Amino acid sequence: MKAGRRYHDACGAAHGLDLIGERWALLVVRELMMGPRRFGDLKKDLHGVSANVLTQRLEGLEASGVLRRRRLAPPASVQVYELTDWGYEIKPVFMVLGRWAARSPLHDPTLPISAVSLMMSFETMFDPVLAGDATMSLGFVFGEEAFVVRIENGTITTRRDAADAADVILTTQPPLAAACVYGKVPPAAFEAEGAMTLTGDRAVFDRFVGFFILPEKAG
Repeated sequence: MKAGRRYHDACGAAHGLDLIGERWALLVVRELMMGPRRFGDLKKDLHGVSANVLTQRLEGLEASGVLRRRRLAPPASVQVYELTDWGYEIKPVFMVLGRWAARSPLHDPTLPISAVSLMMSFETMFDPVLAGDATMSLGFVFGEEAFVVRIENGTITTRRDAADAADVILTTQPPLAAACVYGKVPPAAFEAEGAMTLTGDRAVFDRFVGFFILPEKAG
């Protein structure tokens, strides 16, 4: 953040906003929460950001020590951006902020949502009491991206990984997956339109959906 736009306040929260308070900065961090990303991938999943602004935010976050650049080894040999160890420490802030904001009457769940954002929402909204002793793995395939969600002993983990070995695999787009989990839309509705494919143990997915209840809206 430019010097003239800093808060000049000793409060830790104020300094945190100095680091990630610029528009798009926090969402850039979000998109790196599940591993390194290329510039083009970041731009694709940050709907509405310009290449110039994205470049500025990446440079600012790098200068602040939140992320770093590195080049992948051959044969990839492409530059990626990844969070530093310290950068990853902000994850709990996302979860608290996401759950708090979900109670806003102004929140519009029909807006675009990225794959990483959806995975993080699962960790945020997961109810271990509802899950009980459930043990399951679910694969989510969104185009060229694949993720695995694992539930065991009342905990949930999400990671970017091949979904082949999961109990059930959902192939679709993030907004439709969100509609199934949070809007409780039956997958069959999207399958009938050719917009979703569900393979494996369908009962696992049906049970999984029951572990996520959105909080009540604020008065």
